[in-house]
Amino acid sequence: MLTSLQNPLVKQIRKLHRAKERRNLDLLLLEGTHLVATACELERSLVEVCATPEWQERYPHLWLRASARAQRAESVAPEVLVKLATTVNPDGVVATARRSQLHRVPSPAIDLGIAAERLQDPGNLGTTIRTAVAAEVGGLWLSADSVDPDSPKVLRASAGAWLTLPIAVAADVGAVVRAFQQQGGQAIATLPRAKRTYWDVDLRGPTLILLGNEGAGLSAELSELADVQACIPIAPGVESLNAATAAALLLFEVRRQRCSAKDRAASD
Repeated sequence: MLTSLQNPLVKQIRKLHRAKERRNLDLLLLEGTHLVATACELERSLVEVCATPEWQERYPHLWLRASARAQRAESVAPEVLVKLATTVNPDGVVATARRSQLHRVPSPAIDLGIAAERLQDPGNLGTTIRTAVAAEVGGLWLSADSVDPDSPKVLRASAGAWLTLPIAVAADVGAVVRAFQQQGGQAIATLPRAKRTYWDVDLRGPTLILLGNEGAGLSAELSELADVQACIPIAPGVESLNAATAAALLLFEVRRQRCSAKDRAASD
């Protein structure tokens, strides 16, 4: 059992609390039972898995599965596990995995996608990723000045959905939008003063939803690239919705329209 914070493995995993080290080492930090279980269910390879004896007793089958998928499995003292995790009260397990082996890069030739610029809140991004997977989104692009998509907070907020959604950091989000449009898709931007509501937009064709910064919204450049500008009608006095909520409304309006079209086609 690892009991010392000076152990080389402990030191390496603790480096993954920092974005620069995650990039340099090509490693992700998976914290908690749910993320580790999701990685195993998806048959993803792990580099290391570390768990307390109490956690191993509570989840013996998952411990066996995770250990079999990892290059190295270690029992660690509870006080060491606390230092390995970024959460205040970790539930007893962390793992690492190669990011380059876990993830896919999205393609512009998809039916539904998201392009986001300057998102700063990891909870917002993680929730958006979780919602995107539920709505069958094919890919997500983030501007380089957004929150780090590999952040442990993003992974936790995504409830494991991060592991299934193609995500890329784009040096030029505008170029992503133009590439999507060249494939025949439409880009939709939500703006508070737009004359149309998102309910009035035909979303049955290939669609790229544009999301902006939580406070400032979309840049003028990205707004002007949009084929359609629409608003989300909200009560007077409410300034705006957060990015994850706005994304959820749009994505499930897309899903509603497409499901309705399929139902009508099936009944003809």
